[in-house]
Amino acid sequence: MVLISACDKKNLPDKGATNAEKVSNEWWVVLSQGGNDLIDPSKISTYNTSLNPDSIWIDDLENIWPFKCKAKIDLANMTFSTANAGSLYDIKVSGSSPAQYYRPTVTIANGKILSKAAKSLSGNTTDSIYMELEFSDDPGTKYVLAGHARTMFSEDEY
Repeated sequence: MVLISACDKKNLPDKGATNAEKVSNEWWVVLSQGGNDLIDPSKISTYNTSLNPDSIWIDDLENIWPFKCKAKIDLANMTFSTANAGSLYDIKVSGSSPAQYYRPTVTIANGKILSKAAKSLSGNTTDSIYMELEFSDDPGTKYVLAGHARTMFSEDEY
């Protein structure tokens, strides 16, 4: 006996894809405040969360503040935000003995990813990222974190 089964594979989800595939990337960004750059280009990452199809992780890889938090994402508009999100990275209290740590919260406003709206270091067209940040350990100070997607070409690395 032979059993033949057919299915319409074009309607099946890609098993390797995630909900946040369009916004997941590594990014070269600069932190600024009041129009003044505060750091050299640094790498951050955005990627999917395991349980929340409407959220992404924003992770500065401990290169900037440091912070790692979840943000709500609107995939249709490529926008994201969060209010008072707890960071998963500890920050050491300066001069504390024994060492003491705290975890700041971060508010992210006006986050957006724009497709093909930026140029890499060597001039390759790539996506851009923008967000406004406020940290609980520096209340009232607004920062801008903005940059472009990492292309992985050696000529685009900082």
